[in-house]
Amino acid sequence: MNFKDRAFCLREAAILDATTETLAQRGFDQLTMDDIAVRVGISKPSLYKHFKSREDLVAATMTRLLHRAQDTLNALQPDLSAYQQLTALLTWAIDVRLAGGLPFLPSTNANIRDMLMRNADYMSAITLLNLRIMQLVQQAKAAGDLNPELPDTVILFSYYARTCDPTVEFLQTFSDLSPENIRQHMLDVCFQGLSGIRKD
Repeated sequence: MNFKDRAFCLREAAILDATTETLAQRGFDQLTMDDIAVRVGISKPSLYKHFKSREDLVAATMTRLLHRAQDTLNALQPDLSAYQQLTALLTWAIDVRLAGGLPFLPSTNANIRDMLMRNADYMSAITLLNLRIMQLVQQAKAAGDLNPELPDTVILFSYYARTCDPTVEFLQTFSDLSPENIRQHMLDVCFQGLSGIRKD
């Protein structure tokens, strides 16, 4: 890769970082191409060389997050059980949220959800991640690590919901819990529920 191409890739990464930060702080409705250009320190025409619209920019940002989730799974030790892999991925996702990042699914904003469903790259990435997590759910159920009476889809979407759960932000703002404690409590609620029965 030559210098020009490297510079282009670095600038695009900076654009996606700025978009992630803006979405986390202000939401989709208040995100503008002008704001992103100012945050990155480039002109608006330069921004449009990378992304032709706000919708494309947001879709690329969310797609990158899904690719990073896949990369996280790929980097896990191959001898981990399906349950351990699910736990590790959710740990990563919660840490992303604790650091001001975005949830896997923008479930609270119908406009973003509808826009993303029209984006081929995003739909390809979310489909692949869905298949991967669903396989882990089924393997964990077969191993007796997840409730076999719950439908696979209930577990899958409940798992996704933990990455969108506003409890993370509420605990950061209104409790004196450390990030490590917040992470562990969120994992406990996801996998052990509120009954007080812990999995060994």
